[in-house]
Amino acid sequence: MLRGIDVSAYQSSSYSTAGLSFVFIKATEGRSYVNPKLAAQTKRARDAGLVVGFYHFLWPGNLAAQANYFVTKAPEKAGDILAVDWETTSEGTHASNAEKDLFIRKLTDLRPNNRVILYANRHYWLTVDTTSYAGDGLWIADYVTAGKPRITARWRFHQYTDNPLDKNVADFDSKAALRKWAAGD
Repeated sequence: MLRGIDVSAYQSSSYSTAGLSFVFIKATEGRSYVNPKLAAQTKRARDAGLVVGFYHFLWPGNLAAQANYFVTKAPEKAGDILAVDWETTSEGTHASNAEKDLFIRKLTDLRPNNRVILYANRHYWLTVDTTSYAGDGLWIADYVTAGKPRITARWRFHQYTDNPLDKNVADFDSKAALRKWAAGD
């Protein structure tokens, strides 16, 4: 199992990269928010030679506009991973299954050289999701033993804790294998 983290504006731009193979960085949310630490957090990951992913916190409605906003703000580099963060918004709403699926497809069209994956917590995956569509892979959040999420679906990434920060593992044999997959091979 490879180790990684995910970061947002709540984390430092000088986060530790020791022992990590990958990092996911929050890029955008909705149609107006950009992580103010996006550039610095991205530079930190690239300088450390990590596989880099960017995520967009999905809101219901305006899917094409949100997808366009995300791809104009998230750095564009072949081999980076794009993720759709599908969960409950601060207003207590969430994008529908159809909206989530459409957003993933739109991102795939806009960035054909990037893998597009779905981030969802176990509750969403098991009780809200009705299509099981996760694009190129599932990033599941379930705060249990690393690499042992309580789902039967195939997953690529597992967020297993948020204490003291969001820690993840990836189901790849090596960083080279992850890099190859991320590059579309």
